[in-house]
Amino acid sequence: MLDLGLSKMALIGVVALVVIGPEKLPRVARTMGTLLGKAQRYVADVKAEVNRSMDLDELRKMKDSVESAARDVEQSVQTTTADFEKNWAEATAGLNSDGPQWKDPAPAYQAPRKNWRLKRGATPQWYKARNGVRTRAQSGAARVARYRPPGLRG
Repeated sequence: MLDLGLSKMALIGVVALVVIGPEKLPRVARTMGTLLGKAQRYVADVKAEVNRSMDLDELRKMKDSVESAARDVEQSVQTTTADFEKNWAEATAGLNSDGPQWKDPAPAYQAPRKNWRLKRGATPQWYKARNGVRTRAQSGAARVARYRPPGLRG
């Protein structure tokens, strides 16, 4: 922006001190600082706007290229389907269509067999039986009677 070296800044400061005076110098310097900050922000905004417009132009170009590629693909698909339909019509032209028409009957409605009172677990019954997992409630006396040795049952 501006090429101001240390010697030039010192010269400007001395001239400002002589012209303005020491009483008004801090206020003038503060005003100059705010004006310089506003100018820098304005330049940054202009740069950002230019960058945005360049990005938009690139996006428009990319959009146009993608749209043209999509049109080309659509056209090639249409030509391919037209060729296929023509070949299919030629291949099936000699077939007799008087044969039986097979149609699968719609499956009959079957009500779902749900019993919401029955708890359904993910563990298979054979696993529970092998590992001795209790699946039914049993009283203590019934459990003792169940596991009583065979000679003492009675």
